[in-house]
Amino acid sequence: MNAPSVIDVKKKLGQQLLEKGLISIDQLDIALTEQKKNGRLLGEVLVSLGFVSESVMRDAISQVLGIASVELETVVPDKAALDLIEKEIAERYTIVPVSFDEDRQQLSIAMKNASDLMILDRVHALVGRKIELVPMVAGESEIKKAVDQFYGYELSVDGILHEIETGEIDYRSLDATEDEYSQPLVRLVDAILADAVKRAASDIHFEPEEGFLRLRYRIDGVLRQIRSLHKDYWSAIVVRLKVMCNMNIAETRIPQDGRLSLQVQGHRVDFRVSAQPTTHGENIVLRVLDRAKGIVPMDELGLHEDTLNDLKLMMARPEGIILVTGPTGSGKTTTLYSLLNYVKSEQVNIMTLEDPVEYPMDMIRQTSVNEVARMDFANGIRSMMRQDPDIILIGEIRDEDTADMAFRAAMTGHQVLSTLHTNSAIGTFPRLLDIGVLPDIMTGNIIGVISQRLIRLLCQSCKTEKKPTELESQLLDIEFEDKKIKIFDPVGCSLCDNTGYKGRLAIIEALRINDELDEQIAKRATLGELKATAKTTGYKTLADDAIRCVLEGRTSIAEVSRVIDLTQRVM
Repeated sequence: MNAPSVIDVKKKLGQQLLEKGLISIDQLDIALTEQKKNGRLLGEVLVSLGFVSESVMRDAISQVLGIASVELETVVPDKAALDLIEKEIAERYTIVPVSFDEDRQQLSIAMKNASDLMILDRVHALVGRKIELVPMVAGESEIKKAVDQFYGYELSVDGILHEIETGEIDYRSLDATEDEYSQPLVRLVDAILADAVKRAASDIHFEPEEGFLRLRYRIDGVLRQIRSLHKDYWSAIVVRLKVMCNMNIAETRIPQDGRLSLQVQGHRVDFRVSAQPTTHGENIVLRVLDRAKGIVPMDELGLHEDTLNDLKLMMARPEGIILVTGPTGSGKTTTLYSLLNYVKSEQVNIMTLEDPVEYPMDMIRQTSVNEVARMDFANGIRSMMRQDPDIILIGEIRDEDTADMAFRAAMTGHQVLSTLHTNSAIGTFPRLLDIGVLPDIMTGNIIGVISQRLIRLLCQSCKTEKKPTELESQLLDIEFEDKKIKIFDPVGCSLCDNTGYKGRLAIIEALRINDELDEQIAKRATLGELKATAKTTGYKTLADDAIRCVLEGRTSIAEVSRVIDLTQRVM
């Protein structure tokens, strides 16, 4: 694909700014006249004349060129990227390295003119032709400020801690906007957040003890202690975190919630922050909401072909309710977003009501539950029904009012998706009865139920093969003498931080409701009766799906037993 010429960019840029009402025709004429005198870029001239702000110009150029823009004020410096380009080069060409993906060998760089092939070619020659350059649009003043901030300071966690130990902390600079990177505590917090994202952590725990601060990451569903810090650092770290997510830094006696957004590893990452008072100080937990990993295409969830077909058949039903069940942290939100991503199109109006909105999606109207505005789930559904939706996503069915509105929407020609806290797909029906949903309402209105858990995948570099023991053969429902069956155990290596596991996979049981199951639901059948009927339609339990993953060599029996009760499989 050929890059747009300078003339094309100039025409499109001026036209786009005019169409959006950001500049007048007179202002454009003035800028073009001024440009002819000094030969500068049109965007630079418009900014220097004060007709548009630098951020508006950055986004406009990004749209014209079809190249991503980046807001450098929210970027966390990537030491690996900065090591590839010296400060002198960055200053000479007005560029700044944003991130370096070692696996893909991709270097993202912010440029004031991302279509300048001469600069790109010279940078390519410096870093090596094997590295792919990914240009991003940024404002000139933003780039110059970032170059001054990112270069010349220690950015590794260990280096910053050494710097803190040999100096003094200036608490007043923790909320400063100018030259904040001169303060090591600011860099320490950024370095910890970047490190957690790089390790694919889902949660970051700052836990104050009596004499020290414990830092733990939840990686692949398991908490792992990363390091211990001196207690003296904690008050400054708390202040910095609160400043970043707009919490009240003076309030330490009540719980607080906040949110912050940063550019880490070349993409936008959101953090949901919770502060909880404890006996040794405020405990802070950050939930990492990585947009790059939050929305996974349904075909890439790693599901069995039969399960995938069941989900697609469920989504093909135009009205009714689909429920996703499982404990907190079992990947329900990811599955729901994957389902919405599968059906979204210009012909369908999709609306969501969440607490809160975790991952922004295009072409979908998303609303957060707001207690201050008295927007709870029940009232929110009532309001959305007037917005002519085809598909409605409700974050969670918690009470009778929400359940009543959700089923009312399903009964009036809408497809409704929601979550429910139960241990299995079959356990959904007694749970709905407990909430207050009558069997007559359930009958004919439930499309299907999906129950899921997340299990860790074995590290492909170090897993070791073994023959199943007699007990393991019973759990796997195979013959003990069958020498062809082989399973794997975790070992541990540098690639998986010596855990033996790397990555996670959703195991799913999908229960599609047919006429026979509808009749039993109406009669308030027992769990045993419902399960027996479901199995006649090919229904596979969570344990069945997990055992399939063990036999395929993707996980271990020990990992499956950690997440699912397999004792019922032992005769």
